[in-house]
Amino acid sequence: MFRIEADRARFREIVRGRIRQDLRKYLSTGELIGRAGDRTVSIPLPQIELPRFVFGQNPKGQGGTGEGESGDPSDAEPTEGEGSGGAGEGEGSHILEVEVDIEELAEMLGDELQLPNIQPRGVRELSSDGGRYNGVRMSGPDSLRQFRRSFRNALKRSIASGIYDPQRPKVVPIREDFRYRMRKSCPQPDSSAVVFHMMDVSGSMGREQKEIVRIKAFWIDTWLRSQYKNLEVVYIVHDAVARIVDQHTFFHLRESGGTKISSAYDLCLKQITERFRPDDWNIYPFHYSDGDNWSARDTELCISMLRDEILPRVNQFCYGQVKSAHGSGQFKKDLDNALGEEERIVTSSVNDRADVPEAIRSFLGSGR
Repeated sequence: MFRIEADRARFREIVRGRIRQDLRKYLSTGELIGRAGDRTVSIPLPQIELPRFVFGQNPKGQGGTGEGESGDPSDAEPTEGEGSGGAGEGEGSHILEVEVDIEELAEMLGDELQLPNIQPRGVRELSSDGGRYNGVRMSGPDSLRQFRRSFRNALKRSIASGIYDPQRPKVVPIREDFRYRMRKSCPQPDSSAVVFHMMDVSGSMGREQKEIVRIKAFWIDTWLRSQYKNLEVVYIVHDAVARIVDQHTFFHLRESGGTKISSAYDLCLKQITERFRPDDWNIYPFHYSDGDNWSARDTELCISMLRDEILPRVNQFCYGQVKSAHGSGQFKKDLDNALGEEERIVTSSVNDRADVPEAIRSFLGSGR
């Protein structure tokens, strides 16, 4: 039994090592996103040998003992197969799907990209009810009855009433003697965070650009969930107007039209002021676009909103620009020129999927 457990543990370490070795490949593909559940992710690992039991001695060179002589043909008629192509001589590839906890995957991400743990800013914490059963009360369920204290009360009552006989020490507790354990409430700080994923869905953002956004959002959420017990995610899409959508719509919506980035920032700010007070929440807005905006005047409005309204309320604001054949990329230049000295704003450029790991590192590497 111990030998089997040791073999299992060794195999798990081999699998983890393979995942860590290929993690950068997964960072740049959307392969894991469709395999992610609430707690685990299914990861396909090719060319991993599965451990298996072999029964018996398996001696070589021994034939069967049935009827017939060596060289006699088999009575079975050959059947025609349904496959196509000729026979091959290469070894087949074996793919093993391994379930990995989201927490463990986040740990691998942090090690690979050397991400620091996030320090919640100020007193941005929600109190969760905690405590221990260190109190006593006179009523409660039988499962919480405290035997010693109940018996002691019964003994005191018996002695005080004169019915206790030392020669026949019999004590029978009654209902008034019973005492029950009580849980004393002890509020404990519990950091909570909200993530805003805002994406440009105008005509200039193609399928590949949206897939890159999808990959980045998955890994960002994976890391932040490992840092905060409570994490809310709000998805906002915008072209000339902005609206809140669910996760599936966010990643699969196809639209066309112009781009007005200020509409997304305005909606994000409204959510912050009405639903997610900065005194209670750590706030992380992420905006993804190809850099096109409908006018320089709207870009000036965006910069003003960021400087005066959004940045003072958030832990960090991140803008990720995805290269597009139809996008000018001007918005990142304008942000860098106007707000390049602001510590709470981080911008990154992604030309293709190979740039995704560094973009994630730049977003999450400050530990804010």
